[in-house]
Amino acid sequence: MNAAATVALQARNTLGEGIVWCTREQALYWTDIHAATLWRYRPRDGRAERWPMPERLACLALCEADGWLLLGLASRLAFFHPASGTLAPIAEVESGVPTRLNDGACDRQGRFVFGTLHEPAAGDPRRAIGSFYRLNADLSIERLDLPGVAISNSLAFSPDGRTLYYCDSMARTIQCCGYGDRCGPPRTFARVDDPRGEPDGSAVDCAGNLWNAQWGLGRVACYTADGRLDHCIDVPASQPTRPAFGGPDLAMLYITSARDGLDADALAGQPSAGALFAAPAGTTGLPEPRFAGVPPTGGRTRHTIEPSRLDDTYRENP
Repeated sequence: MNAAATVALQARNTLGEGIVWCTREQALYWTDIHAATLWRYRPRDGRAERWPMPERLACLALCEADGWLLLGLASRLAFFHPASGTLAPIAEVESGVPTRLNDGACDRQGRFVFGTLHEPAAGDPRRAIGSFYRLNADLSIERLDLPGVAISNSLAFSPDGRTLYYCDSMARTIQCCGYGDRCGPPRTFARVDDPRGEPDGSAVDCAGNLWNAQWGLGRVACYTADGRLDHCIDVPASQPTRPAFGGPDLAMLYITSARDGLDADALAGQPSAGALFAAPAGTTGLPEPRFAGVPPTGGRTRHTIEPSRLDDTYRENP
């Protein structure tokens, strides 16, 4: 029998994504992409805060520089300092191309790997015109030698940092490759055979298992390092988006989810869609890698981005 996740925070996200656990703050950060909102939640006291962003926020990473985050906004990368509201732009990505940033994760060397997705005009099919990139510590950006992608997802790294996991969600296949300064030849790691589902975001535990949120299937699937499906955690929402290991001992699995695209009947049947979920993982995760680049000391574009506290209607005990 599969384990089951319960609601940790009734966030009602339209498209919750990009969750990471900060060991320094003992807090979770994630984004509601369509709401252009950064979230922070501290499980120990139930405090939740939000910051509005100047455009959709697709993904994020922790930074070695204390108090800073690296943001993957729809069109650009930027540093953000939540305490002061300072937003420091880094660079635009795929300017003039009908894409936006999507998934992203830091490698074990402190570099940020991220991908884009195609945003077609109404009525047009989505095509594999996006790419995967790496933001280095010196803030240079390089395109990785990986195939084009329609919806980048599942970016994660093995414990030793020598394997990169990634996917194009539309292909319903998780890929992996050797990873270092260059990417090795891709190979198939795992397939989502159920046509109702797609692989979304992933996390890797201390034993090298890959945990993948599977959009449309209401589950997080745990694959062994050789790609065998070991077990699943059921989520009471059909569209889980990304897992992250958190808690003082990194033994709790937190999972973001989405309400996007669900009609009234579907939402009536899954009222917790868009919530933050939690489940005991039965194993421990790894500390989230941090971006090694240093935020600039001058020339910042400063926005007055103030956090908002959430009232008790969002809180629900697991």
